[in-house]
Parts: sequence; structure tokens; C-alpha cells
Amino acid sequence: MAADVLQGAGADLSLSELGLGNYTPVGLIENILEFMHISVGLPWWGAIVAGTIIARCAVFPVIVKGQREAAKLNNVLPQMTKLTNRMNEAKQSGNKFEFSKAYSDLMMFQKKHNVNPVRGFLVPLVQAPVFISFFIALRKMAYLPVPSLQTGGLWWFTDLTAADPFYILPIAVTGTMFAILELGAESGIDNPNLRAMKTVFRVMPFIILPMTINFPTAVFTYWLTSNLFSLGQVALLRHPAVREKLHIPKRIAHPSSALPANEGFIDSVRKGWKNVQLAHQLEERERKIQRHLDNAAKGPLKQTFTHNPLQQSAPMSTSSGKKRPWEETIG
Repeated sequence: MAADVLQGAGADLSLSELGLGNYTPVGLIENILEFMHISVGLPWWGAIVAGTIIARCAVFPVIVKGQREAAKLNNVLPQMTKLTNRMNEAKQSGNKFEFSKAYSDLMMFQKKHNVNPVRGFLVPLVQAPVFISFFIALRKMAYLPVPSLQTGGLWWFTDLTAADPFYILPIAVTGTMFAILELGAESGIDNPNLRAMKTVFRVMPFIILPMTINFPTAVFTYWLTSNLFSLGQVALLRHPAVREKLHIPKRIAHPSSALPANEGFIDSVRKGWKNVQLAHQLEERERKIQRHLDNAAKGPLKQTFTHNPLQQSAPMSTSSGKKRPWEETIG
């Protein structure tokens, strides 16, 4: 009874009056959803769908950038593989000079072709905060709960604060997430630099399903909309005319022998970490050499030897008046 009175009292309250909708990223999402619901007049499920589409359109330029980087990296992958293999062989043999040369050649090659494997992480880094903000915002709104969410759903999930009674939304989200990871729809898994992680990502949807199956349907409404947007997006970005319009390079199909071996995720991470450590040591050594050269240019060189080899020492004098053997011979 008390709960019904509280819900009735809060039915007309705004999100700010309920303690939501502040100036954090989560609060911004809540304010956008409230605007869609109150000002635009959409039901809550429609506000969530519309807000999701707006957010995904806002990050679309980042997706296009990720596609460009993935295509460029794919097209020069055989050459980069050779340079990386040279670097790894030098590291295993302990030849620091050869490793330094191979590392420098690799950096010059990447600069010349304007590619950088690190840029492959750009899309996940941008998308993750958006997903987390939506997720937290909708959970807070559902668990408070915002009273009108309890009748703001659709079809069999009219109560957006409750779990899906038939588990249709969780299963649909798992299926679409698996399809996204297989297709590389976000250009993250499609990036050659991240292919070693694909096996790990394949099992993620099935691990996440039992952990999230009882989440509010408001969360799954966002999640499913976002996944469907991704699938539509990959279909769009695979069209040749669209790729040409967005200046995404054509992907070159390389023979499997020219591509890096498909090693395990752990081995890939371990090898990458060792290469980063060696590269850091080389950069630190180069900085020290440059610092010594800069100091030498500013002032006189410091003497680091006991006797200066450029100065001739005075001839040794003999204590007696006897001639040396060679002097007797000359005399």
C-alpha cells in the first residue's frame, strides 16, 4: 500500500526531482530520454529507441574512421608482418642493434603509410562510455523506479522496470551480439590487429547471458536497438558505393602465407608486451644519447679518461749518462 502511494506521488515528478538527471554522462542520457518522453511525447520504449539511434548516429564518424584505419592496415599487413618478424627474430637472438634497426624501419613504414595498429582500439574506446552510460542510466531509472516506466513498455514487456518473463529480449540480444562479433560490425574485430582476440569475443555473449538475463527490459530495449543498428550499419558500410563516398579504401585480399600466423590470445598479448618493453628500452637509450649530445653542444666535453691521448708525453730521461742501445747503434 505504501509503495502504491509513493508511486502515485512520484508519477508526475521529473527525473531531477527524483534525484536523477544531473550533469554527469549518465545524467545527460537520462535528460535526453526524459526530453524524448515528455517534450516529444514518445512512450518510454520509443524514447529509449530514439535516444539510442541518436547516440549511435553521433558516433558514426568514429565508426567510419575505424573502417578506414582497418582497411589501410589490412592493405599493408604483409609488409608490416615482415618487419615485425624481423623485430621478433632480433629480440629472440638478443641482437639489440638489429632489433633497434627493425623497430626504426617499422616506425618509418607506419609513418609513410599513415597506419598505426593502436588506432584499431579507437572504436571500442569511444563506444564503451556510451554503452556504459546508457546501461547505468536505465538501470537507475528502473530500480528507483521511475513510476511511468512500469507502463511504458510494448507488447509482452509493458513493465520496463521488470525482467523479461519469456526471456525473449535477452536471447535476442545474445544472438545479435554474436552476429556483430562474427561480422566485425564495429570494425574492431574486423581490424587485423585484433583478430587474435576474436576467439575470446565469440564466447562473451554466452557468458554475459546468464549474468544479465534478469536485467530490466529497459536495458534490453536499448541493447537490442543498438545491436540492430550495428547490423544495419555493417550492411551499409559493405556497399562499394558507400565506401567510396566515405573514402574507405578497398581491401586487398592477401594470400594466407603473407599474413601473420594465427597465434593464441595469451601468446599474442605476451609477445606484444615484450615488444613494448624492448621498444621502451630502446627509446630510453636514444633519449639518453640525445641528452648527452645536447649537453656536449652546450659546453666543453668532460674528460672521461685518466691521460689525454691527444697530448704527447715528454720523452723519458735516463738517470745515467749512458746511451740507449739504439743511440749507440746510430752513433
